[in-house]
Amino acid sequence: MFAVLYESLAIADAEVRKLRRDPTELLSRAIQPVLWLVVFGQVFSAVRGIPTGQLRYLDYMAPGILAQSILFSSIFYGIAIIWERDLGIVHKLLVTPAHRSALVLGKALAATLRGLVQTLVVYLIAAALHVSIRLQPLAIITVICSVCVGACIFSTFSLVIACIVKTRERFMGIGQVLTMPLFFASNAIYPLDLMPPWLRVIATINPLTYLVDTLRSGMIVGGMNNYALTTSFGVMIAVFAVLLFIGARLYPSLAS
Repeated sequence: MFAVLYESLAIADAEVRKLRRDPTELLSRAIQPVLWLVVFGQVFSAVRGIPTGQLRYLDYMAPGILAQSILFSSIFYGIAIIWERDLGIVHKLLVTPAHRSALVLGKALAATLRGLVQTLVVYLIAAALHVSIRLQPLAIITVICSVCVGACIFSTFSLVIACIVKTRERFMGIGQVLTMPLFFASNAIYPLDLMPPWLRVIATINPLTYLVDTLRSGMIVGGMNNYALTTSFGVMIAVFAVLLFIGARLYPSLAS
């Protein structure tokens, strides 16, 4: 167990070093949540038809935009895996004695750094827009844990897709097809109660719904919850465990 954790941290450290040498990806990813909060959020705050209880719509939407940022940055993480395959890096990793699950877990842990950077950006923009943010230590810890688990889920999901399709062109097409349905079939920008029954069923099996729920609970004063924190974290951890298992099984096939 400790060997797997050590190997995972080594892989994550290598990924972090790449970001430190070229931080432009982090900067470009930060633009999207700014646009959604400043433009989309300001416009839809004037719409009174979306029931958000005592919350302003901008307050309600801010955690959803953070979840969207994590989803969009993590879901395309697999493209880097395909690049590594083409450069021969995957082959070198596979001949090391490192456990296959450590190779996948290390990639997932590295993805959390991107999520945490975007969290900081969303917090700063939300504060500038006078969103009612919770700053208690326990609330911040809840958000950090949510971001880390969410980034691990969608980056590992991305890796699984990359292992299946194996080409950049196919991966980009599938990634674009999946991101928007995942986003709109969740409670990121509107409550579950507004959805038709069939869409609500899809939302309940969408891990993004549970990520948004935990973020809304920890980030916003008076945040609305659909599920208990233990339920949301339990579902997300279970989904990540399944994806980690699948990713560890499929990762060696990427080299073929």
